[in-house]
Amino acid sequence: MQTSRPQILPFEEYVKHDATSLAELVRNGEVAPSELLETAIARAEAVNPQLNAIVTPLYDKGRDMANQLPDNGAFRGVPFLLKDLELEWAGTPLKSGSVGYKNYVSQTDSETVKRFKAAGLVFFGKTNTPEFGLTPYTESTLYGPAHNPWKLSHSPGGSSGGSAAAVAAGIVPAASGSDGGGSIRIPASCCGLFGLKPSRGRVTLGPGFGELWNGAVTGHSLTRSVRDSARLLDVIAGGPTYRPLAGEPYGIAPPERPFADEVVREPGKLRIAFSTQALMLGQVIDPECIKAVQEAARLLESLGHTLEEIPLPYEKTLVTEAFFVSVLSETAATLRELSAYLGRPARREDVELNTWAQARLAEGFSAADLAFQKRRWNTLNRSMGQLHETYDLFLTPTLPQPPIAIGTFQNAPSEQRILKLVDSFGGLKYLNGSKTVNDLAERSLGYISFTVITNMTGQPSMSVPLHWSAEEPSSPGLSSPGPSSLGLPIGVMFAAKLGDEATLFRLAGQLEQAKPWFDRRPVL
Repeated sequence: MQTSRPQILPFEEYVKHDATSLAELVRNGEVAPSELLETAIARAEAVNPQLNAIVTPLYDKGRDMANQLPDNGAFRGVPFLLKDLELEWAGTPLKSGSVGYKNYVSQTDSETVKRFKAAGLVFFGKTNTPEFGLTPYTESTLYGPAHNPWKLSHSPGGSSGGSAAAVAAGIVPAASGSDGGGSIRIPASCCGLFGLKPSRGRVTLGPGFGELWNGAVTGHSLTRSVRDSARLLDVIAGGPTYRPLAGEPYGIAPPERPFADEVVREPGKLRIAFSTQALMLGQVIDPECIKAVQEAARLLESLGHTLEEIPLPYEKTLVTEAFFVSVLSETAATLRELSAYLGRPARREDVELNTWAQARLAEGFSAADLAFQKRRWNTLNRSMGQLHETYDLFLTPTLPQPPIAIGTFQNAPSEQRILKLVDSFGGLKYLNGSKTVNDLAERSLGYISFTVITNMTGQPSMSVPLHWSAEEPSSPGLSSPGPSSLGLPIGVMFAAKLGDEATLFRLAGQLEQAKPWFDRRPVL
């Protein structure tokens, strides 16, 4: 007896729609949630072997979910993927990109997962992430590298690289992400997507976490359309009816209206400062990234906004010292949590060498060192606050260079040998201030020198895909002839004052109309 194949929506029809539009098809009875899910699964099976974007397929759980959806919900029936970090989905693995957590299974749902479920989203897998989200590229030992759909030899960024690759490749119209140093905006820039980091306190990390990385981390999603981002933020942040969970460490005023309404509102005439200045001494900002900002500035002026070029209102040690010490201490805390889970002290083989090294380096700092560097975050808060007394928004490159080749930031063999040798006699904590550590810090932190600022201040920030490099495709599966035949996506980034996602969404909606990007997509 032959079994009937599940009905699916043809991919070329599916990919024309964003999540909002797919949900409308379901509401109108034009397509069933199961059809959308099977389309997404078919696309995943076709392209994921090249991308390594989905690392935990959960197709049968997705099928069960599609048959048990709430009657109402802003995204009822829309396929969706969860990043394999922080978000608990009861009964599913949550490995956080780490060998140490390879057997961990969530027992409860995070609050954000509950809200995604209430909106009718259909989860069917977990996406690739670097170990504990520590790097701006996605190349964990546990999962292997995620690949950029625009150029398979290149990185989709990190730490939400798997989610970004899946959205850019058309597996799903949106996927979850989190951002502690740029981890939504970096992959958005690398993959030609829209990515917004909400204000500190806008999205709960509960109940499992109060804050992470001294308040630098928040969650949201990566999307192809601005309105999907706004609607998803309404779902997880609560909109004007926002009520904080009990015990939330930060409070924030609810928005005046749903963020989805802001997308179609005129932004008015905005005062926008911009800069393409390098933060690190000797750092070179790639000409394509400078060009992206310059073109965006001209576009903004044509739309009636006032632009003024300024120097960066902060200096590099706020990143290389104040943020770096916090990251090291948080990494050490993460290994303590891993030890508690394992029921024994974590060992070097439980985590990657750089993760282990960061935790050991933290031992070289005192409690006073950490408190002192955390107080320096206030210097940055005040500088950016003063900037927004004059300007509505601050425009920079999202990244100082286009998407990097996979392996670019991996340790050189000599660095690996030094770290292992020094660790063998317990000396890693004494490497603080050494050339080896300083070089590693500047190499990694230099790449996130624009994005990390708003993580430290808590401001909302967005990467907008307004530019593609002039590089022609050089490997199969890139973009087809036409407007998207240019090389690699390059985002530009806007920061607003704390709590002002509304202005970002208004401007993003205007830019999306003025220079559309939705139909630019790679062909795999």
